[in-house]
Amino acid sequence: MASSISARTSARHTLSVSPLSSVRSAQTSQLAIRAANPLFPCAKLSQARAVVAAPMKVSKHPSSSCLANRQPSKEVLETWRSADAVCFDVDSTVCLDEGIDELADFCGAGQAVAEWTTKAMTGTVPFEEALAARISLIKPSLSQVQDCLEKRPPRISPGIADLIKTLIANNTEVFLVSGGFRQMIEDRGYKTLVMIGDGATDLEARQPGGADLFICYAGVQMREAVAAKADWTVFEFQELISELPQLNTSQ
Repeated sequence: MASSISARTSARHTLSVSPLSSVRSAQTSQLAIRAANPLFPCAKLSQARAVVAAPMKVSKHPSSSCLANRQPSKEVLETWRSADAVCFDVDSTVCLDEGIDELADFCGAGQAVAEWTTKAMTGTVPFEEALAARISLIKPSLSQVQDCLEKRPPRISPGIADLIKTLIANNTEVFLVSGGFRQMIEDRGYKTLVMIGDGATDLEARQPGGADLFICYAGVQMREAVAAKADWTVFEFQELISELPQLNTSQ
């Protein structure tokens, strides 16, 4: 969670692709984790730190049934199945929480920061402006970040572990991305790349020279403006798994 917070302060910096062991520092400036192990990587962020895989009842938004992209087109499915790399946003996608909101609540600035997070994720204010405002409200120390991680371990979204195992079984590269999306594409040279996330900043990856497909994951946060512009909107990761070749993922 701390890595995700600091990573987003430098979204235009060159992206590093780091081994899992390097993500322990709260001072990490950028984050892209390759899921080289079929086991979900967040469970290995720290041997001393528990990561909670929390069950969650997904509350469908009243207007979700009206979304035209709830059923993927043939072209969308072809792109999804042929992807050689899939990138996941972390907050409210891989994890159930917004990391910076959790830290803010822990530091006593929860409500004010959550309002700025909503503005940033719906695209009503520039992300950089919202980020600066939130950091100024929290003013967290390194010890506070570490204490928050110990007392409020990240809660993992249901189904994400199975989805990553299935992708890896199909020889698809998997990354957790926070900041510097464009640089990762230019440095890695993938032919077909898919971005999965919940916010306006994730949607921005879907542009010429960027992601070939944007899938809105609305299982934690339903952001209508983002979902409406996505190539495909899902509420459960099983929807994505069911459209992939089912190879042996038990190894």
